[in-house]
Amino acid sequence: MTDFTLNGEAVTSDADPATPLLWVIRERFGLTGTKYGCGVGACGACTVHLNGQPVPSCALPLDAAADGEITTIEGLAPDGNHPVQQAWIEVDVPQCGYCQSGQIMATAAMIREVPDPTDADIDAYLSGNLCRCGVYNRIRAAAKRAAEIARS
Repeated sequence: MTDFTLNGEAVTSDADPATPLLWVIRERFGLTGTKYGCGVGACGACTVHLNGQPVPSCALPLDAAADGEITTIEGLAPDGNHPVQQAWIEVDVPQCGYCQSGQIMATAAMIREVPDPTDADIDAYLSGNLCRCGVYNRIRAAAKRAAEIARS
């Protein structure tokens, strides 16, 4: 049994401790906003926060989350009012949308650490998050807008 906090709620999973956290989140707890992309932690579609830090949940075994705090896209702001979510809507970022939960989670972690990010900061923090549609200019604009909203 693995105990952890998921979106603010204490939970327990009886999944094999080696099971990737992504599959526990999606299959055991039904939170499908976190996407499967590559399975090796290289694309960022599965990004969640573990104790406030962005991590690829497809490459993280469940036991690495033991006693930790996991936040998924569903738990970032249940009302959709997080600065990053607001900025994503304002800038109309998504094209297909598949990578966006990972992009949003990475950006949310970034603006906590870097309240006024430069283009270089954004590129560095989001370098592990790929977008096959190539909407990087809109992602960068939304990341800057999210930081503005968070500062105000």
